[in-house]
Amino acid sequence: MSIKDLVLFQKTYEYFLWIFPLINKFPKNQRFVLGQEMEREILSLIKLIHYFQKTSEKRQYILERISLHIDMMAIHIRLAKDLHFISIRHYGMGCDKINELGRLVTGLKKYIHTSHTSKTKEQVMV
Repeated sequence: MSIKDLVLFQKTYEYFLWIFPLINKFPKNQRFVLGQEMEREILSLIKLIHYFQKTSEKRQYILERISLHIDMMAIHIRLAKDLHFISIRHYGMGCDKINELGRLVTGLKKYIHTSHTSKTKEQVMV
């Protein structure tokens, strides 16, 4: 399975494509402050997802870091709304997209925990 097959990657990539034009409409001084920070956060998330896909070690830890990046994305979009850089409608759409990413990570955490627990049980039985 490639990174492009991972739904979390696809949704994060789509979020970046969605938010990027909005960031470009921020006031010029904020494009290089909040806007740049938002872009960095999303790009860091994409890197972590890629790392998650490529490794079989420390996957729970990587998912926790992914969750932290998603939390920061939620804070950033709220700041953008409160500073009137984006509309309430765009804020709602962004929150929906970010919440979807959070649900995907929660599902991956449960899947990893279940598969790890199953492997541990199998090792004990052997």
